[in-house]
Amino acid sequence: MATQVAKGSGYVTAFKAVTVLNALAVLAQAVTAGLLMSGGGGSLHGMGASAVHALGLAQLVVAVLMWRPARGPGWPALVGLVVLLLGFVQSMLGGSGVVAAHVPLGMALFGLSVWLLVWAWRR
Repeated sequence: MATQVAKGSGYVTAFKAVTVLNALAVLAQAVTAGLLMSGGGGSLHGMGASAVHALGLAQLVVAVLMWRPARGPGWPALVGLVVLLLGFVQSMLGGSGVVAAHVPLGMALFGLSVWLLVWAWRR
């Protein structure tokens, strides 16, 4: 029954929108990482990190609102927190040149973002 309350709220719609934007931002990071590896796109990859951080925070906030006031499930907020924190770890590792950890964590970040996206739209 609690999930029904969450479905009727605007928080679910907001969560759907922010998960799409977040997944697109993370995908854009993968594309610009490929450009970076081939000798270009470094500034785009750096600017994209800011978008991933901002959208990760927005995703977390909306997931918490969907959980607490709207009485939806709490696990998307936990996954949103992991996505946000992974984004910051990614920036730290990328800035220090630790590519061996940066790439697999980027794939994990992408996987978690897509998981939230699929879950949000399958409801």
